Amino acid sequence: MTINGPETSAGAITLPATTLCAGAGSGTLLALAEPLSFWGGTDRNTGEIIDTHHPQRGILLGGTVLLMGASRGSSSSSSVLAEQLRAGVGPSAILLTTRDAIVCLGVLAAAELYGSQTPVVLLTQADADTLGRSAGPAHVSVTAAPGGSAAVVLTLKPEGLPERQI
Repeated sequence: MTINGPETSAGAITLPATTLCAGAGSGTLLALAEPLSFWGGTDRNTGEIIDTHHPQRGILLGGTVLLMGASRGSSSSSSVLAEQLRAGVGPSAILLTTRDAIVCLGVLAAAELYGSQTPVVLLTQADADTLGRSAGPAHVSVTAAPGGSAAVVLTLKPEGLPERQI
């Protein structure tokens, strides 16, 4: 990683991040257009976004790397997120641009109760914008070490073509 931002190596973009909850996860990038409340905004059993006013209503969170500024709504969101992680319908990793105690509480509760290790990391707004601008289906891998250092690696996989790194 470089002091000036993302590091490009072998065509991959690696973004520095700060660990909020340690773990490793990967999946298809889901960049939310608006904040989301897990309590009332998502289905606890399926991980589907059900908020009737959310622009990404109907999308499933399961197996995604979720990118959002922060969550919104009730502190009860932490229990819904923990249950989604237990059921395997929650995100594989969560990328935030603002520290969010409710999201972290849900992930930590799932770790303690169910043994899951979903990483939550803090990105700069500029790095989040870089991810959000990725064209095509993007695959993201997140590694968040307990000491606070994390890395987010972005690769693109165009439909019908072998995976390539940008």
